[in-house]
Amino acid sequence: MDAKLKKILWAIGLLVLPFILQSFGNAWVRIADLTLLYIMLALGLNIVVGYAGLLDLGYVAFYAVGAFMYALLASPHLTENFPAIAAMFPQGLHIAVWWAIPLSLLVAAFTGVLLGIPVLKLRGDYLAIVTLGFGEIIRIFMNNLDQPVNITNGPKGIAGVDPVHLFGFNFAKPHEILGVQVASVTFYYYLFLALMLVTVLVCYRLQDSRIGRGWMAIREDEVAAKAMGINTRNMKLLAFGMGASFGGVAGVMFAAFQSFVSPESFSLMESIMIVSMVVLGGLGHIPGVILGAILLAALPEVLRYVAGPLQELTGGRLDAAILRQLLIASAMIIVMLLRPRGIWPAPEHGKSLARKS
Repeated sequence: MDAKLKKILWAIGLLVLPFILQSFGNAWVRIADLTLLYIMLALGLNIVVGYAGLLDLGYVAFYAVGAFMYALLASPHLTENFPAIAAMFPQGLHIAVWWAIPLSLLVAAFTGVLLGIPVLKLRGDYLAIVTLGFGEIIRIFMNNLDQPVNITNGPKGIAGVDPVHLFGFNFAKPHEILGVQVASVTFYYYLFLALMLVTVLVCYRLQDSRIGRGWMAIREDEVAAKAMGINTRNMKLLAFGMGASFGGVAGVMFAAFQSFVSPESFSLMESIMIVSMVVLGGLGHIPGVILGAILLAALPEVLRYVAGPLQELTGGRLDAAILRQLLIASAMIIVMLLRPRGIWPAPEHGKSLARKS
């Protein structure tokens, strides 16, 4: 089949997918929406882990930074708790999402650089432990920032976050188009799809650029890369910053989509899940990372329909949530045993390994 025809078929499939899923219920479209967000997160982490070879287990912190930043600027929380802000903005702080996206990109990138500065000389397990701690620090910080001054509302979270508005079009409400009732989750699907495609394009451009080659050189042999004249310090900081920026943008979209943000949404398990998407799909390979994100984002929801009947067979002695996690872990173990380099690894990695063996 011609490559151009394949692209056309893929485009048609992605465009009609939400309408097919909508016929089974809006919950399935919502799963597709969250899957697109996870693809953005996995591609951002792939810059740090897949390209630069820096194991980051605290990536969800940047996701949280973007989400809470938008929640604070697009909800009545600050004006209700700070009279000075209420006096300055009588109508409340309601920043447009299109201003929030570049702002979150900059804030998350700055946070990523702050994380990168103290860990420049760490690699492997030590780097993983430090980044893991950073992710937990951010979550605990958000969870406890309701005393003595209520900034994040602590474990209660921030509600009433503004949805996405575009030229007066409210993405949070269903609309009738050409006689067809289109749900709000479908509009968010197309928005997330557009952002995901932009993310893929940026990642491909980075991969083939001088910066991307520098990251890969550091991943393969940092000493050799430094000897070749690559400024490994700046390149690592750039990887942390650029990877974090994707997480910040995804956080803004998550907050607008959910209209609620809580520290519980950014737990350690979320970071582990995003890292698993990158490793399972194929380190440094964009199509593989996308496949890994789709599998691990959609599989838990699909397994809900398997865990329920299995729980009934055991007389309710097994908790459905635990059983679902067991099925996911078993599937990942089997895949990693059969495909240790990921389901869809980068072709050049396979060639280099074949030459070594």
